[in-house]
Amino acid sequence: MTGRRSDMITVPPELAGYHVRFNGEAGGAWIEALPALAERMLDAWELRPTGPGWHGMAALVLPVLRADGGRAALKLQPHEEENEAEPLALRAHDGRGAVRLLEFDPGTCSMLLEWLDAERSLNDVPDSFEAAELLTGLMARLVTTPPPPELRRNLGDIASAMLAQVPGALPSLARDDQRRLLADCAAATRELVGEPGDRLLHWDLHYENVLAPLPDGDRREPWLAIDPKPLVGDVGFDLLPALDNRFDPAETLRRFDLMTEVLALDRARAKGWTLARVLQNGLWAIEDGLTEITPDQVSIAETLLTHR
Repeated sequence: MTGRRSDMITVPPELAGYHVRFNGEAGGAWIEALPALAERMLDAWELRPTGPGWHGMAALVLPVLRADGGRAALKLQPHEEENEAEPLALRAHDGRGAVRLLEFDPGTCSMLLEWLDAERSLNDVPDSFEAAELLTGLMARLVTTPPPPELRRNLGDIASAMLAQVPGALPSLARDDQRRLLADCAAATRELVGEPGDRLLHWDLHYENVLAPLPDGDRREPWLAIDPKPLVGDVGFDLLPALDNRFDPAETLRRFDLMTEVLALDRARAKGWTLARVLQNGLWAIEDGLTEITPDQVSIAETLLTHR
């Protein structure tokens, strides 16, 4: 059953609150213009909404039918560098291990994507280690895609910027042990910053960002990645989401060993770049006004730092 357009483009209060909270006046302006943007893209791509939309942190997604009757997802998001990079990666993957990009509007960063089964993600696989195995196999396919030349974001620049923030950020932590831990993560990052790697990374490959195709859809692969935040870098920088999502301290080393083996990574480098990712999360927490690193990040970092 199809719905009225006015029902499909109602802006969820949680989505509006996120944009106002983190983007201020610009975020409020984008939210205000969102219904008109939805109407514009529906018209431009001859789409018909088929139900209420849903949202993640920053984007609104509308289920739609194309002119040929095929199902698709209209993703509406702000025009930002991160969002400009997403279609570059999806176009490069061309459906190999990732959701297929059908249309893209560079002026608004709106995308039309193939429809996947939002009710079946790797987060629904009961056994967490099996989910990690499936995610690792998918990552192994994704990182074989050559990075698109237009992709400007790279791990070297990101790591250098993180290291520059560390001296000013450490005093914000309330505990001496956590200051020392973050300093150790920074030291590990400093050793690797000159060799940042050259693979296409997803940057947010956790279990909820891996969906199954529809039962009657394109079954080219059993699982497909969505929502990349792509950059060019070392594959070791992409391991942490598989460790801190569905977090289980008893599985940290087992998952880490699995991923480094399947991905054929140098374990010392993978450890260093995983600690760099802990550093990044710690710096983000400090930017958000927190005075402690979350327990899962502490546990993972301590496990890797003490493991030889």
